[in-house]
Amino acid sequence: MSNHLRATRGTPIDSATAASPKASAAPSTSPTTRMPHTRTGAAWFGICVAALLCVVLIVFMLQNTRSVEIHFLWMHGTLPLALALLIAGVGVAILTMVVGAARITQLRRLSRRQRP
Repeated sequence: MSNHLRATRGTPIDSATAASPKASAAPSTSPTTRMPHTRTGAAWFGICVAALLCVVLIVFMLQNTRSVEIHFLWMHGTLPLALALLIAGVGVAILTMVVGAARITQLRRLSRRQRP
């Protein structure tokens, strides 16, 4: 294919060039043609991920319905295995959030002290 038949960005494509296989290839994405990231898009992505995780969690709970005996400090009883694991996971997540919040508070105090 000769150089004079190739279409450049910003110039119209004639019918002979449009029929060529190279012209029908996917257009390259430049920073100006990409859609910007928005909060709505991020929220939609987060909701999709959360929905998929809920489906996985439901399947896990349905497959682990056997009761197990639990002893924790002064409490004891029986729970379905999936529920016991879910409670343990939520407990770990809460503990992680508390430690993270303490670290963020510590960094904010340090940042305020260093400002003139």
